[in-house]
Amino acid sequence: MRTVSVQQRRHLIVRRHHLAGDAATSESAVRAVLALHATDPASVYLSVLARSAHTSLGDVVDAMYGRRSLVRWMAMRRTLFLLPRDDVPVVQAAVSTPVAATLRRQLVAKLERNGSRPPVTGDVREWLRDLEGRVEDAVRVRGAATGAELASDVPALRTVIPPRASSDRPQAVTSPLLTIMGADGRLVRGTPTGPWTSRHHRWEPVERWWPEGMPVPDPTEARRTLAYLYLARFGPATADDFAWWTGWSKTTVRHALEHVAAEEVDLHGETGLALPDNLADDDLPDEADAPVATLLPALDPTPMGWKRREWLLGIDRRHLFDSAGNIGPTLWWAGEVIGSWAVTATGDIRIAVIADRGAEAGRAIQDAAARIQDRLDGTPITPAARTPLEQSLHQ
Repeated sequence: MRTVSVQQRRHLIVRRHHLAGDAATSESAVRAVLALHATDPASVYLSVLARSAHTSLGDVVDAMYGRRSLVRWMAMRRTLFLLPRDDVPVVQAAVSTPVAATLRRQLVAKLERNGSRPPVTGDVREWLRDLEGRVEDAVRVRGAATGAELASDVPALRTVIPPRASSDRPQAVTSPLLTIMGADGRLVRGTPTGPWTSRHHRWEPVERWWPEGMPVPDPTEARRTLAYLYLARFGPATADDFAWWTGWSKTTVRHALEHVAAEEVDLHGETGLALPDNLADDDLPDEADAPVATLLPALDPTPMGWKRREWLLGIDRRHLFDSAGNIGPTLWWAGEVIGSWAVTATGDIRIAVIADRGAEAGRAIQDAAARIQDRLDGTPITPAARTPLEQSLHQ
């Protein structure tokens, strides 16, 4: 069994994930990590800027809403991602369609259990199916619409689900139904309603991204393809890493991986899987690779790519994770996390190096921070995942 060291894994990530900032375009930056976490809108832009030294905020906007080559999509672990448009059909068949089915069952059960104001008459499933069709028609008529605008066009979206517990709040059908329709591939999250950091957006017809209709691959083949794509970007990795990344059961993961031509490797004492092409002797980095400094935002896909991440961390994880286990902004040197960073209310970047890696690392980190700050145009950014180290930099 081939052995892959921690140092080799770190160097592989630097090279594959463009941590040197050498991606040519927004699209190539995203494709290198398969998908960017998009729950926090700002992190998408910061993840691209870190990987593509010559890309601007405007370039990212154009890729998402001009060329429409990058698409915000609910996928793995019921999380919002930014995906290359060409990869969406595979992710849709493998992940998003089952997610939509689960969310729809939950909404039906909640309506049946809690009731609604006004009451839904007849079969709840049929009522929802009809409502989805009317919403889809309304989006096509408007071309792009917020949830509030759609609720004005289709008043049934304002149907309220009352709470059952005193700690709950009444909930309109609008948000959960639009989320289901997005996960089901019937609507697409389009332009933000405010600046690029805004968490609110307009919904648009899916035909704007796929004029001929989105391809529908076989779900089994799609799961196998996704397994291959994951190992190509994040391998060598363990089956548990892939299960965590997808949110799949161990049985689903096993079936997906058994048709991928991966070989077992020793990951510093743990059995992992790797694609043979990615472990060729001339592909494995060595000590001659020049170290690089990188500033990655909260929830960036590189540190979120594995269940077990200790091999990436050069400092105590308590500095980097919030109470829910989400990773905050990370500061990297040679593929190792050695600190954190923050953007203040005045748009200045502050850094905190916890693991000292020498003068060369210090200079490179300062240069990387200055380059990112110049490209943010003074925009203050508050990450969704607030961690102790990042918060301390605002004091």
